Amino acid sequence: MLGKFFLILFYLVFSFNLFSQKSNFEKAGDIIQITLPATAFTSQLFLDKEDSEAITFVKSMGASFIVTHTIKRVVNKERPNGGDFSFPSGHTSAAFTGAAFIDYKYGLKYGLPAYIFAAFVGWSRVYAKKHDYIDVLGGIIVGVGCVELFTSKTKNYSLNFSYNSQPNIVFSVFLD
Repeated sequence: MLGKFFLILFYLVFSFNLFSQKSNFEKAGDIIQITLPATAFTSQLFLDKEDSEAITFVKSMGASFIVTHTIKRVVNKERPNGGDFSFPSGHTSAAFTGAAFIDYKYGLKYGLPAYIFAAFVGWSRVYAKKHDYIDVLGGIIVGVGCVELFTSKTKNYSLNFSYNSQPNIVFSVFLD
């Protein structure tokens, strides 16, 4: 249990560096790119009876980090603001690793909002002129791909659309 406490503390300590950013959108994206993976990880620590799923998340996140930063060094694409190592977006890959893990473990009911937040992270990186859309797409592919590689879906879900001809009701969506 003490090890779990120190891992959570580790995430919190590094998140304090995020408040030095200039743009509110960029700051929000930075916070979310830490919060999504932290949520995925801590949910496994506290909601799962076994630590094996937390280890699976660490493998997915570690692979995402290694793949992202290896590609950055190999490609060495210039950022829109003139900096180095633009492709793929590390913030986006981290956010989508967390979002995909949440989706795989808890289903679309929780995964869809996580994906929306992760998409905001990608948009915030483009808005801040740190990346272009290709960099963000690369981050999405790396993040989701690493979760796909290490994680099995435990929550089967379905997305059902139904149409009702009653006035004021066009359709409804059910997430199981």
